[in-house]
Amino acid sequence: MMSIAFSVFLAFVQHASAHFQLTYPQWRADSFNDALNYSQWTYPCAGVPFGVGNRTDWPIHGGAVQLDLHHPWEYVHINLGLGTIVTDSFNMTLTADATKVTGRGKFCLTYLPLPDDILEGLDGQNASIQVTNNAADGNTMYNCADITFRANAKVPEGACVNDTGMSAVVVTQPSPSVAPNATTPTASSSPTSTPNSAMGASAGGVAFAGLVGLAVSLLQV
Repeated sequence: MMSIAFSVFLAFVQHASAHFQLTYPQWRADSFNDALNYSQWTYPCAGVPFGVGNRTDWPIHGGAVQLDLHHPWEYVHINLGLGTIVTDSFNMTLTADATKVTGRGKFCLTYLPLPDDILEGLDGQNASIQVTNNAADGNTMYNCADITFRANAKVPEGACVNDTGMSAVVVTQPSPSVAPNATTPTASSSPTSTPNSAMGASAGGVAFAGLVGLAVSLLQV
């Protein structure tokens, strides 16, 4: 007979494998914590309230988002809400179209530009990032991260990587995951990455600004 301890462990593994993690910027709190009634199926931030813990410095000219994905494929959207206390007003999208990611493992969006018209005076301002995930099983899941925009912020080394076998394509079909009335950033120029830049934390990363409909292969360094 299967031991109780092993049954609990197996249930945890199955529970975790059906969800996703937001590892950079660091998520608001561990949304796997059922004891606190957190659930990644709960809009807008998996039931995790504002102010429970983590806040990360994030580049004002566009930063990275690192995920750990556990489904064979999923559609990913990144939304933004400005302000110190953001509950459900994620009214700006940083991904104009859905990004379909195939593969299980670490996946990084290396550069998410902000709208030019909000950059002035943004240094030191607080905001929150919402990641929505439409998975292969038909469920929509959520995680959030609280950030502070910093002019001198850099993506930490090793924080933005892509596992071998991960791939992504930007699609133009509508998706319910984009926040209602959300605005879309327009990059003034195409981003570039250099080995010594913050966005160069992963040479296998992908800059998604302006890549509508373009298939991208993600290679691990």
